[in-house]
Amino acid sequence: MPRTLELLKESSVVRSYEVLDFKQGKNFYFLKIKAKLVDNSELYIREFVSEIEFIYSYHWQDENRKLRIRWDNAPHHKHLKTFPHHKHTPEIEESEEMSFQDVIKVVEDKIKGD
Repeated sequence: MPRTLELLKESSVVRSYEVLDFKQGKNFYFLKIKAKLVDNSELYIREFVSEIEFIYSYHWQDENRKLRIRWDNAPHHKHLKTFPHHKHTPEIEESEEMSFQDVIKVVEDKIKGD
């Protein structure tokens, strides 16, 4: 089981989640999830993980579907020092590489601090 699913199950801020897509091969997996959080916001998770690649997008939006923050590593915004890693707040900002473990910690801290 991908670690992302374990972290969703363990998180105190995740009310429910739905696996929208899952594909797995010998050396890779692709995962797409929609998670409902306790503050009625939603977190969309997309990961492609293989021995040589890690492609991700973690999109967090409020109950009105307004972007709170999205972290991804789509290969655009080449002007950023952290290319391809960046975040939308909604401005485009530098960001270190994010794992789901990093993201759920940020989300938990913000929800618990709200």
